[in-house]
Amino acid sequence: MSGAARDAERGERIIVVSWVADALFAVTAIPAALGVGAFDVASIVVALGLFAISLGVWCWAFAVALARTTRGDDVVVASMFLVQGPAPKRVRVHLFGALGVCIAVTAATAAAEPFGILVPMLPLGLIGLWGARHGVFPPRRMPGGAAGDATEERRSRGRAGE
Repeated sequence: MSGAARDAERGERIIVVSWVADALFAVTAIPAALGVGAFDVASIVVALGLFAISLGVWCWAFAVALARTTRGDDVVVASMFLVQGPAPKRVRVHLFGALGVCIAVTAATAAAEPFGILVPMLPLGLIGLWGARHGVFPPRRMPGGAAGDATEERRSRGRAGE
């Protein structure tokens, strides 16, 4: 399997995890919110579990972004989480769709299932992880580049006028 195919496959896994987490959240939170007592504990456990997973996902996303920055990519947090650049439309639709579904389930069940308000952190973190791993970022501007040259040129002109 080629490197590009492996990257696409890894990106697919992030999308699948996002939708599976949404389904698990909805399957436990909606019945709990409707008053089915058997789902009360399960919905709390699932919500807190998904939030705990999100903490790891966020750390992973930032670690990947930091590694890419040290290799010369200009990874900006906004670009990473908004999946800007040449990201496939299908990826954006799935990742932001999963986030939207999660927020809708959260809004519908928050009064009866308050721990559910933590769950949208997971699909948001997965968006950042996809962006950090598979996003395209411009090269980082190094000190002494174009801005440094302009500063040096101003200094030279200032000395010439003395």
